[in-house]
Amino acid sequence: MRVELPFSPVDSLIRTQAGDLRVSADAAEALARQIQNEGAKIAARAAQQTEADGRKTIMVEDFGSDEVPARDSLTLPIAPVDRIARLDVAHRYRVAKDARLALAKTLEDRTTNIAAGARKLAEHAGRRTIQAEDIDLYVELCE
Repeated sequence: MRVELPFSPVDSLIRTQAGDLRVSADAAEALARQIQNEGAKIAARAAQQTEADGRKTIMVEDFGSDEVPARDSLTLPIAPVDRIARLDVAHRYRVAKDARLALAKTLEDRTTNIAAGARKLAEHAGRRTIQAEDIDLYVELCE
């Protein structure tokens, strides 16, 4: 699967949690991949709710949220989030603009959570660098 999410904003988010640890390029890529997979799953569940309600547009409430953040408060770009929302969803659905913002906020929160967990795993392993294996292990442990 092609990773739609650019690594740069993901790298920025992981570095906010890294503290004095370094972050490998592979860690940012692994985190982007994990976030993309989770975003696609969230959007697929939202599409099921949309279909059950007889609508063609995925709305904020379909993501289980009523919070719509301001665009300038987000780090993740909206266009890739929109593409992620459509990965596992039939093309007959539209994604409302505020729903994209809500999904981006959800994915940013998850990114921060995973990055913080990966930092703890790297520290526990006695390393000074967060690696892709820390990201993948944290996600696996949390499933």
